Amino acid sequence: MLQTNHEIKKVVHRSLSAKMIVKRMLFILVGALLMAVGLEFFLVPNEVIDGGIVGISIILSHLTDVQIGFYIFVLNLPFFFIGYKQIGKTFALSTLLGVIILSIATSIFHDLPVLTGDPLLATVFGGIVLGVGVGIVIRYGGSLDGTEILAILFNKRTPFSVGETIMFFNLFILGSAGFVFGWDRAMYSLMAYFIAFKTIDIVIQGLDESKSAWIISEQYEQIGEAILARLGRGVTYLNGEGAYTGDDKKVIFCVITRLEEAKLKAIIDEIDPSAFFAVAAIAEVRGGMFKKRDIH
Repeated sequence: MLQTNHEIKKVVHRSLSAKMIVKRMLFILVGALLMAVGLEFFLVPNEVIDGGIVGISIILSHLTDVQIGFYIFVLNLPFFFIGYKQIGKTFALSTLLGVIILSIATSIFHDLPVLTGDPLLATVFGGIVLGVGVGIVIRYGGSLDGTEILAILFNKRTPFSVGETIMFFNLFILGSAGFVFGWDRAMYSLMAYFIAFKTIDIVIQGLDESKSAWIISEQYEQIGEAILARLGRGVTYLNGEGAYTGDDKKVIFCVITRLEEAKLKAIIDEIDPSAFFAVAAIAEVRGGMFKKRDIH
């Protein structure tokens, strides 16, 4: 029986449970607080800035003696309404919650003693703490910076990707820090941005980032059994055909963590050094038999 439009809408627009909403709000709170710590205890006192709206807010705060929390809230406000229309209500409300918490927290933390006056230590630890905070917020469906929303809109109207647009904005903002704080601080800012960027990736994907592995070998059964026995990972045999020879091939597919990649390569080299082997990163894995089996 075909579903009506009303029935389809009910399935697509299912509301989050109260437990999920509380969990999301809690993690957005933690993420926003961590970002505020990274800013007010490390970066801002040492005149090191972040990219995006936060970076612009730090520069404006320095030039006007108005706390950065005010600028973070005001400058992000238009992007909240854009995000509400273009991306969705849940994302927009999560973003608004995160921005409000970040604005209030930076104001509260502003007059507290800083943890270090060394710009290098501030850059490294500030970038890590800030990256963890932003990563948590993104992982739970929010954002703390309007430039991400702006980049999504630019992506629809220009040939540039979201990442390229964000990078362009941030290079302009981080370059502006050279005129305001000095070029050494601009270089520290670029370093902090890179550290935060890599930390965000780790938080979103996790330390055990998943990878898909594709192996083509005449000894596919031996390799498959070795993966099962020595890695504890399930494998799937797929039927393939060589385009040039027309020969039937068996393709081994499995999902591993990046920590298991070296061991998988060793297994393949041991059984069939001439095997075709390809690995690709996976953003997320759910269901199936990905849970690791006991290795005997």
